[in-house]
Formats: sequence, C-alpha cells, structure tokens
Amino acid sequence: MRCVVLAAACALAPASVYAVEYMTAEQAAKMIFPGADTFEPGNVKLDSASMQQLNTAGIQARSVNWPLRIAKRGSTTLGYVVVDEVIGKFELITYAVGVGADGAITQMEVLSYRESHGSEIRIAGWRKQFVGKTSAEPIRVGEDIANISGATLSCKHITDGIRRVVSVIDLALKNGSLQ
Repeated sequence: MRCVVLAAACALAPASVYAVEYMTAEQAAKMIFPGADTFEPGNVKLDSASMQQLNTAGIQARSVNWPLRIAKRGSTTLGYVVVDEVIGKFELITYAVGVGADGAITQMEVLSYRESHGSEIRIAGWRKQFVGKTSAEPIRVGEDIANISGATLSCKHITDGIRRVVSVIDLALKNGSLQ
C-alpha cells in the first residue's frame, strides 16, 4: 500500500523544477555598482506624453511607475538599478539592469531563471554585449545583440526588456521625471 501511495505522489509531482534564484536585487545592485556606498529608493513616473513618446519609438513602457535604486557614492549619483521581469518562453525571468548617470548600460544580471532551457543568457560574454549601450542604439537580437541557439526567446525578451529599461531611464533623465 505504501508503495502505491508513493508511486501516486511521484506521478502527480512535476517531473523537474527548473526555477533557480541566483541572487537578490540587493546583491545585484552591489555587483553592478560596487563603488556605491548607498542605494536609495527612487522612482520614474511617466506621464501620458512620456508614455506616448516611448510608444512612438516602439517601446512598450508597460507602466507609468518604475521603481529603481539610485547608486550613490557620497552625494554623487553613480547610476540606477532597475529590476524587471519578462517572459522567457513560458515562465518569468527576473533581471536587473544598471544604467550609469550618463545613460549607458553598466551591467545586466539575471536574478531568477525559471525556464527549462535557455539559461545560457547568464553567460558573462552574452551579458557583456549590453555594456556601454544607450537608448540611441538598436539593442536588438540579430542587430547588435547576438542570439544563443536554444535560448532564442529568452534572448529576445531580455533584450527587449533591457531596451525598454534604458529607454525609460534615458527619457527620465532628459525630462526630469526621475525621483
């Protein structure tokens, strides 16, 4: 009887669990801006004109409210860390993007990956492609970002998300909506 119950429990359980938590948002912020001595909470609030401006540029902002962390050394702002999520193929991928005070991407880190395939987006060489890019560049798979075979949707969706983040930060820096 015990074997039957155990077999039934195993049959109902998922075959595998792929979700991996690599780091917290706080750990990522410290990795992205190791010279910062504080990370203050901040926010980008987009008005309807800003949302329309992003939409016209082909960026789906998804929200008027973008929480972030402001990396500071003393009173000097080093940059901003935004934590965002995108769908891989079926599951959410949580990632953090560092954008310097100059609007250029400083680093990207994957915080949580829940898909069964495509975790190669965590490879340092692939993530390094984003460093130094600004909203003025395409930031598109197949143009200035290489694809990873077997991780196509993860690559595309993370790249689209990073383009969205850097565009929102750039707009906020230009129009003073960063709080």
